Amino acid sequence: MTLKIGFITVDCDDTLRLAGFWSQALGYENKGGDADWAEIGDPQRIHPPILFQRVPETKAAKNRLHLDLNADDMREEVGRLLNLGATRVHGYDESEQSVVMADPEGNEFCVAHW
Repeated sequence: MTLKIGFITVDCDDTLRLAGFWSQALGYENKGGDADWAEIGDPQRIHPPILFQRVPETKAAKNRLHLDLNADDMREEVGRLLNLGATRVHGYDESEQSVVMADPEGNEFCVAHW
């Protein structure tokens, strides 16, 4: 196979805000950027870096691609993400195995314990 993921790119309005949120959420290094582009990267270089690209339109519907994040302690991670600026979309009680959340610009992602 000759293809591999080079970057995961997220369209957004505020590149620096989302880069800050996701670098803290994932423990990635904030590589910096400007109003048009920002980048964060896995300090161990195991996972692909994430780019944040400013676009003129706002998010209008559910994303067609989202991240599923595995957490050892869902309750703790959900609380930490809420403190960073995420919101809970739905899910999570003792019987749930995942919760749908949204980053500060409304991009959905899941936190689960597998």
